[in-house]
Amino acid sequence: MKKTNLFLMIFTVLVFIFLYAPIVIMVIFSFNEAKSLGVFTAFSLRWYEKIFTNTEVWIALYNSVWVGAVVTAVSIVLGMMMALAVTRFNFVGKPILDALILIPIIIPEITEALSLLVMYVFLNIPLGPLTVIIGHAAFDVAFVTVVLRARMAGYDRTVEEAARTLGANELQTFFRITLPVMYPAILAAGLLAFTLSFDDLIKTLFTTGPGFKTLPLIVWSSAARGGVSPDLNALSTFAISISLLFAVFRIRAEKKMRGV
Repeated sequence: MKKTNLFLMIFTVLVFIFLYAPIVIMVIFSFNEAKSLGVFTAFSLRWYEKIFTNTEVWIALYNSVWVGAVVTAVSIVLGMMMALAVTRFNFVGKPILDALILIPIIIPEITEALSLLVMYVFLNIPLGPLTVIIGHAAFDVAFVTVVLRARMAGYDRTVEEAARTLGANELQTFFRITLPVMYPAILAAGLLAFTLSFDDLIKTLFTTGPGFKTLPLIVWSSAARGGVSPDLNALSTFAISISLLFAVFRIRAEKKMRGV
């Protein structure tokens, strides 16, 4: 038994090293003074200074943030409605709706991105920020619904019935009882939706219009033009730091949700 546990521990450590070692190396070489990607000469912030003085990067960051915020708001509203519908009501086609909710999570992202592009072209919708938001929301709503549905599955509705018995109407019951109970799940789902939108490259690449770029597109276009460079390492590290920040908030929200 001890040998088995030791083997599993070593195997787990090796897997994590395989997954995260390239990211760690990229972060380390983003502080390299020289342009070399193979030899670390000295610690320097020159590449971060180059990135932070780049107006295009800040515009792309702004686009990523506000698009992510809009997508998060839309996904939470639609996801909450779908979660409440599938957990509280029995209706014709409910099994089909359950399957449709999971399709955006299951199918390959590039397939979904291509289908969105074909739909926009067929409907003659000009590509731009709106098409990016629609594409991200179509993907994020499914994740939000799954998170909120898991929270509602163990929800005791007798609390709502007690509130209604004491004279609260439907809106008062929702905002004073249901919404506070769902709040930790809403926060976790919102942070997940924002992170997925902020990091998305494939759907953004297929659905964006001329002149509108997000931070992942800047990273991708920089790598396509000149390959891997130290300033690209700095830009990627900056993007990862923002994603990790929201991931930490999401984990804390999930812990709070399990403790409620």
